[in-house]
Amino acid sequence: MTTTRTDAESSAGAPAAPAERPSERPAAASPPPAEAPAPAAAAAPSFALPQLTRILGTIVAPTTLLTSLLFYFGWSHAVWFFHYFGVDWTLLGLSNRDYVMRSLDGLFVPLMVVACAGLLVLWGHALLRARLAVGARPRVVGVLLPVAGVAGLALAGGGITSIFVRTRLNSYVAAAPVSLALGVLLLVYAIHLRRLLTERPRAGRAARAEWAAVAEWAAVFVLVGLSLFWAASDYSAAVGRSRARQFVAELPTYPDAVVYSNRSLSLHAPGVSELRCRDPEAAYRFRYDGLKLMLQAGDQYLFLPAAWSPRNGVAILVPRSDSLRLEFLPPSARGGAHRESC
Repeated sequence: MTTTRTDAESSAGAPAAPAERPSERPAAASPPPAEAPAPAAAAAPSFALPQLTRILGTIVAPTTLLTSLLFYFGWSHAVWFFHYFGVDWTLLGLSNRDYVMRSLDGLFVPLMVVACAGLLVLWGHALLRARLAVGARPRVVGVLLPVAGVAGLALAGGGITSIFVRTRLNSYVAAAPVSLALGVLLLVYAIHLRRLLTERPRAGRAARAEWAAVAEWAAVFVLVGLSLFWAASDYSAAVGRSRARQFVAELPTYPDAVVYSNRSLSLHAPGVSELRCRDPEAAYRFRYDGLKLMLQAGDQYLFLPAAWSPRNGVAILVPRSDSLRLEFLPPSARGGAHRESC
């Protein structure tokens, strides 16, 4: 039988037909691995801003920059505060600490406004990017792009024009610099949003796009930074003038200052009276009433007459020395506290 013959040949060690192995079968063509997407030129700005921040951090220390800004805004506040009273700030000898303390009064509101506006913008942008990431294109994008572009051009143009000629924006506190900063930011956002929607990945342009984005963000940083600096300076000066008017309005509620001196100071101001002490052995033979102590800075006393007004007000600067003695009385006791002798 055929089966017996085959079994016999197999048992005798005859070579058997090679069995077909799965590995020798022609394998099906597998799809080539997908290429990694080339870096998009539009994605470069996301890396440009941190890189620009690192570059600026290597040039200027953040603490030094912050201290310098606080000093400047405090200086602006002090200059316009004392200018209201006709006092030259260079005579007062204010310390760096005085300027920094005054800067907080002029920067509180701008910092709060910028922080709140920045949060709202970031939240809105994150929401819009989330919609775009899933392929949706809200109708608001079609309206947002042209509106942001036109508004940005108008605001930036108005702010730049206000630098060279006087416009209506110069009549309002910080209106011109805020207009310039908002215009630049709107233009930048409109361009960034357009790139996000229209540009496609292109290989070989990542390095060039990154450096171009760094330069672009540097220009934006300079324009917006100088605009905000200008706005904060204007606001700080306005706060200084406002605080001066508030000080004059509250002047009657401040304690009365009585100045004793061992020699005549020859103070001639409305409402200020000089009294010679009758006691020849008195250490301080002259007394001056009708004054309010405004400031003690360095080695100077700055007094205002109790009846000071912008029309006929006089500010009195007296050097601090051992020949003077100050006495303070509650404002309610001013009328009956005057004595006819020292």
